[in-house]
Parts: sequence; C-alpha cells; structure tokens
Amino acid sequence: MIDHRFVPSFDPPTPTVQLLHLHMPRDQGDDDSQQKNKTNNRRMNLQLIFKSWKGSKEFGLAQAQVTLILALAWLGNNFPKSYPRNDNHNMFMFYVMNAAFVVAGLVTLHHDAQGSSRGVQLLSRPQTEEWKGWMQWAFIMYHYYRAYSVYNEIRVFVSAYVWMTGFGNFLYFDKKQDFTFERAVSMWLRINYFPLLLSFFLGVKLELYYVVPLHTAGFFITMITCYVAKKLESVKPTWSHDYRTAIAIAACGVAHVVFYETSAVNFLKVFSDEYFFRFQSDKYSAFVGIMSGFFWDKFKTYMKWAFNDDHDHEADPALHQKITASRWAQRVGGVGLMAAWYLLFGHIQDKYTYNPIHPFVFWMPIAGWLMVRNSSKWLTEVHCGVMEFFGRITLETYVLQFHLFMCRDVQHIPIVIPGSGPDGPLFLRTLNMLFCGCIFVGTAWWARRVTVSTQTTVTELVGLLMNGGPIGASSTNGDDHDEGVALTKPTSPGAASLNNDAPTIDSSGKKMQEV
Repeated sequence: MIDHRFVPSFDPPTPTVQLLHLHMPRDQGDDDSQQKNKTNNRRMNLQLIFKSWKGSKEFGLAQAQVTLILALAWLGNNFPKSYPRNDNHNMFMFYVMNAAFVVAGLVTLHHDAQGSSRGVQLLSRPQTEEWKGWMQWAFIMYHYYRAYSVYNEIRVFVSAYVWMTGFGNFLYFDKKQDFTFERAVSMWLRINYFPLLLSFFLGVKLELYYVVPLHTAGFFITMITCYVAKKLESVKPTWSHDYRTAIAIAACGVAHVVFYETSAVNFLKVFSDEYFFRFQSDKYSAFVGIMSGFFWDKFKTYMKWAFNDDHDHEADPALHQKITASRWAQRVGGVGLMAAWYLLFGHIQDKYTYNPIHPFVFWMPIAGWLMVRNSSKWLTEVHCGVMEFFGRITLETYVLQFHLFMCRDVQHIPIVIPGSGPDGPLFLRTLNMLFCGCIFVGTAWWARRVTVSTQTTVTELVGLLMNGGPIGASSTNGDDHDEGVALTKPTSPGAASLNNDAPTIDSSGKKMQEV
C-alpha cells in the first residue's frame, strides 16, 4: 500500500515571470486600460438609458416647437407699430371686459353630476382652476388698461396664487410623501423652463417674471417643511403624524420671522431691489397656505357635516336649526371678511402705505372668498368652463402677456389693425385687443403643452439616470405635473401666474418704468 505522504508532487513550479508580476506594482498601462473600460461601460450604460428613454422623440419635437414660440414672442415683443401703455388707461373698458368674462363663465357653467356620489368637495380641482382663471383675466386686463385704482385687489390676487403654492404642495407632500429628486426636477421645470427661455431669448431680466423665483422658493420651502416632518418620525416615532407636522410648520414659521423681520432680509438685495420688494410683499403667503393645508381636514369635516343631505332634519329639528345657522354664519362671515378688508385696508389708494400692511391682512379676502364660493353643496359641484380653461394656462399667459398681448416688455400696446392707436375709435381699439388676445391665448395654450411635454420627458430621463436604467424609472403624466393646485384630491400643485404691478428697480437701485 502506497503512503501518499511520501509521493513527490508533480505540480509545475511557478514561473519566475509570474512571481515577478505578483509582487511588482502594476504598470500604468493597466490603470489606463481599466479607466478606459470604466469609461466605455459608462458610455454603454448611457446609450442603453437613452435608448430606453421613451420620451426622446416627444422631447425633441417639444424643443422644435418651443423655438417657434420663442420666435413668435420675439416678433410680438418687437412689433414695429405700438404706443405707450400709459396712454391706454381706461377703467370703463377694464370693468366691461371683466363683466364679459363673468358672462362667458356663466354661459359655460358646468355641474359635476358625480359630485353627490363623492360627497361635498371643498375647493375641487376644477373650482381651483376656475379661481385661477378669473384672477388671471383680471391681472391681464389690469395691465392692458392700466387700471391703477384696483392695485390693492390685484395684490390680493397675487397673494392668492402664492397661497396656493404652499397650500397645494403641502397637501401633495403630506399625502404622497414623495420627496424624490425626480419630483423636485419636475416641478422646477414646470415653473422655470419656459420663463427662463423667454428671458434668455428676448434679453429680458427675470425680474419681469418675478413670480418664477417667488413660486420656486415657495415650492421648495413647502417640500423642506414636509420633509422635516417626515424625518421627525425616525427621531420621535412615538409622536403622532399631526404633532410632528405641527412642529415642522412651527419651525418654518420661526425661520420666516427670523429672515423677514430682521436685517437678514437684506440678503435679497444681492439679487435685486425688485426681488427684495416682491418677496417681502408675499413673505407669509406660502406659509399661510401651508398652515391652511394642515387644517384642511377639519374644514372638510365641517363641510360634510354642514352640507351633506344625509341628515334626518324632521327627526332632529334642533340639528336642522344648528346646520342652517352654521351655513348662514359661513356666508355672512365670508362677506364680512371681504368687506372688512376693503373698509379697513383695501380702500387705501396710496400703495406705498398699503404695501407694508398687505402681508398681514391678505388672508382676509381669500378666506372670505372661499367661504362664500363653497357656501352650498351645489356651489361646490359647479364650475365655469371658460374660467377653468384659462386657469390651466396661467403661467404661460402671465409671461407671454408682456410680449404678445402687449409688447416691448409690457410697456407698449401693439397696433395690428390700422387706426387702432390711442386716438382711434373705441371699436377699432377693442377689435385690435381681441385680435391680439386670440393670438396670445392660443400661443399660451401651445406653450403649456410644450412645457408639460418637456417636463414629463425630462423627468422620465432623470428617473432612468437616477435608477441606472429602465427598471424603476419614474413615470410621469402631464396632468399630474401641471401647474394647477390639486386640492380635494391632491395631484401636483405648483406654479401659477401672478401680476407685475409695482415699480421695477434694477440691481443698481435705478428705478425702471413702472409696470
């Protein structure tokens, strides 16, 4: 029997070259080769991602279309025949055009037949778009007809939009807990993409579209506040959701006070004096929107109690009287808040006296309007179709009004129809306004479609890049990423259009022409 312990090994000896290779440092060529392999792998991964990008063709088509829109805006902004907008001051036509819009809204009144099955819908999506729509119409007519006397009312409308930014985004983040990078990119694009292109292509200061940074800041403030509330869950898991959220909102409020009520606010002057004024005018608007969103469930609970028809009023007459009294208290209270704002503050004609007061009282007419607009079950179920349509294109109508409906950065009125100058007959000037308005609104609708296409396709690409490929990519939907404020059933609040109604001052302190 052979003892294997003494059998010689026949394994071949390790070559000297191999030993040297094992113990000597790698040659620089090997490192270069590995780096090239990594670069090639990245290139192949990117190629795979871009091949998986379903929206690539839609994105390219959108950029081709936006080029045409920008060219049209340039032509409109530099229209050769025009006259100063200050010569177009006409309060009579301002009220006539707003009355005409109200009539159009009533003609297109739509009742949601499914409203009863869902219960009372407080500030539904269609109603919100309607609200945005008629405010936007008033903004534009205010600009066009130089309606100085309604300055304070327009300031309230501006604040209502900023309020929606905080309110709608709070509802979204509080419900969805979607703090992804894709969400941030999506909303940044929706708010900033088209205005930034216009600003660059037309050589216009972004201050003209001051609403863009204002709403961008409001969006991120709301997102950070809700994110802090979520992170508190890991720090204090025993705290309730409402308590954690209240702590985060309180911290947000303290941050607002520390910034806006101290010398820290002077930091805004680094950008421009115009931003310094604009941000202070609505310094608490988004924050009040956040707080409103926090208490919204309580408001909805009250609405269901007060306006649902499932109470047996005959069996409980005391309850019937209580509900009736509550309904009328809501209506009277709403009218009272709006009247109180006007009698105490809104009637002040000197805007330099009113502006410092505004951030603390703007909520009065907003709350009053919401109380009156939702003061019956039927009112919560109806909306005006034409106003809803206009509300969906508020961002685009806001930025394009300066270049297509008016021109030369909102300082002039274009004369497209001969004889429609400042001394022309009223019917020709009105016809000129309507003709320019049709082009303006049609282009705004087109720009919205292009913006949403860009938003959804770029967000899809960002999702692919963040997830390393098509698996797990973020899917988007144009309606879900619109600028509208989703309220009863939050989808994606965000940008809206506001108004530019105060003297513009450049960064050097030189006063520009009043807008």
